[in-house]
Amino acid sequence: MLRLITNRWPYKLFSLAAAALLWLVLVEEPEVSTSILVPVQYRNMPKDLEISSDVRDRIHVEVRGPASKLTPARLDDASVVMDLGFVGRAGERTFPVKDNMHLPGGVALDRAVPAQVRVRFEKRVTREVPVVVRIGSPPRGYEIVSQQVAPGRVRLVGPESRVREVESVETDPVDLTDTDESPKETEEFLVKTYVADPQVRVDGDGRVAVRVQLARIGAAGK
Repeated sequence: MLRLITNRWPYKLFSLAAAALLWLVLVEEPEVSTSILVPVQYRNMPKDLEISSDVRDRIHVEVRGPASKLTPARLDDASVVMDLGFVGRAGERTFPVKDNMHLPGGVALDRAVPAQVRVRFEKRVTREVPVVVRIGSPPRGYEIVSQQVAPGRVRLVGPESRVREVESVETDPVDLTDTDESPKETEEFLVKTYVADPQVRVDGDGRVAVRVQLARIGAAGK
């Protein structure tokens, strides 16, 4: 009996390995489903247009495929890519998610929530607005005599309707309590400006110089 098993054993081992390989090829891997959040990318934005609607940055999708293809590492590159190159003028455009979905090979999209993304485009405009300075309390025993900001106006950039609604920008708070125990008559601070509308931005780095003149209380009128 042992001789029957060991006789020509290399050929028998090869046959066993071939049969196992054939079984792995013929038996399909079970298909499973999962849900993930995928990022939304906007490409080829027209140079003279801006997105004025709220920008969606992620979409919930349900996908299916072999379990080995639905691992976090394999799905890491999944995304929704909106190509805006065909948009030539202001208005609303609707993008079906299924037509703009990028998935790894062997993975299929079952459902997306939302199924569509509507984007509103407006003409890009610029406009200058004044800078409002926010100054804290002066050091103990001192008062503020005057304040200046340079530049006094900054240029805004963004969608036309949103830019028109912004009347001014404000600086970060100027903290005068951080000055020395014996403050100088004139203190200068470099601070950032802030726009409340997230769709509007300040052209440039957004920094302004605030100059504050201080005096001891009662000495300013002498």
